[in-house]
Amino acid sequence: MMRPPLPSPSTSPAPALAESTGVPARTLARDLPSVPPGSVVRLQGWVHRRRELATVTFLVLRDRTGLAQIVVRTGAGPTAPAVPPEETTVEVTGTVTANPQAPGGVEVTGLGGAGLLITPLTDPAETPPVELWRPALSAALPTLLDHAAVAWRHPAQKARWEVAAASLRGFRATLDAAGFTEVCTPKLVGTATESGANVFPVDYFGRPAYLAQSPQFYKQQMVGVFERVYEVGPVFRAEPHDTVRHLAEYRSLDVELGFVRDHRDVLAVLRDVLAGMADAVRASGAAERLGVEVPRIPAEFPVLHFADALELVGAPSDEPDLAPEHERTLGEWARAEHGSDFVAVEGYPMAKRPFYTHPEPTQGPGDPRWSNSFDLLFRGLELVTGGQRLHRYADYVAAIEARGEDPASYASYLEAFRHGMPPHGGFAIGLERWVARLVGVANIREVTPFPRDLHRLTP
Repeated sequence: MMRPPLPSPSTSPAPALAESTGVPARTLARDLPSVPPGSVVRLQGWVHRRRELATVTFLVLRDRTGLAQIVVRTGAGPTAPAVPPEETTVEVTGTVTANPQAPGGVEVTGLGGAGLLITPLTDPAETPPVELWRPALSAALPTLLDHAAVAWRHPAQKARWEVAAASLRGFRATLDAAGFTEVCTPKLVGTATESGANVFPVDYFGRPAYLAQSPQFYKQQMVGVFERVYEVGPVFRAEPHDTVRHLAEYRSLDVELGFVRDHRDVLAVLRDVLAGMADAVRASGAAERLGVEVPRIPAEFPVLHFADALELVGAPSDEPDLAPEHERTLGEWARAEHGSDFVAVEGYPMAKRPFYTHPEPTQGPGDPRWSNSFDLLFRGLELVTGGQRLHRYADYVAAIEARGEDPASYASYLEAFRHGMPPHGGFAIGLERWVARLVGVANIREVTPFPRDLHRLTP
């Protein structure tokens, strides 16, 4: 039996169904203001708010695009449709009516010769644990996290993840346009990527394995295939940090590129990536709905050497790292001196960087105590770590042996370098930290739908 032909790409199945059944295609809340008054529409969504007056009930319906107001004339007697409890999913069919006081200047009523029909699509919803109809959520953070599946329905809360989603679109679009290839790397690995013991061990069919701390080894190897690669994926850090800026699992936006001169080439790509992310967030409208300012990315980031940064913040010259208060001071300096939300600190001590980090060259003004690496601070908080990597096999052997380890333990990783690798480098952006800083929340968990930390494995 011959199958019926598929609809052409320019023909949507929904309008065809509407024409054959007489049922109007679904209208989204966002599109309601553009529908001519007097038109019959069909809405689907959640009962966001129900306000009952003497002769009328206002039903505010929420769908993925926004809010729509429906007017139920309860004074019409027993024929008036019942309005289910808040958060019940419903379908509403009625007539578009102009009303300057309603969202978008229109509302849906039963006037104009068409009756108003409200059809529940599920059983009546239980009272939600938080009042989603209020402009802002006032519940404490533990309550929001315990009831995340419902709390994230709040429009302002949802907009925070829309900032994240737009950031991902901008990240991918910028790199795709620059000739990068997206890759996917294993999250179950046989060795720790970074130094230290901050790994989650896993029983892998009777053998020891770990949840990946980063895709570092694999993205470097893929530079030997594609030259320019990126990945969006989870990383896992078993660090006992119970702070507002750390999670045990987060989304890492990783980039690695070959044929660089040094870490400054990497920093230039990072600048373009953040500009693309900021543009995408701006275009999404999510930041505007939250009332937050999207940063303007400068043509070049202000750059300080680590030694100069220590002097600027008044720290001892032998300090191995920047403390949070140092980062805040440097953020204030960048804003005051350069009008920038960003500042890059380069040349971190080699002793504080992973073994694959490239040192400053010994020729010229370079000093091998320092590294060709950087941290990018965003509004006084470390956002990105990046830099140039080693690319010669002999240098890797020396670096691993200097740590008291056997290079044979890294055989699969080092194979790429035995067969020719270009000078390369990369960086990683923590998605949740970027969003938290951008929207101005105090705790990274406020922008993470289901955070994992020292105390939380559910929901």
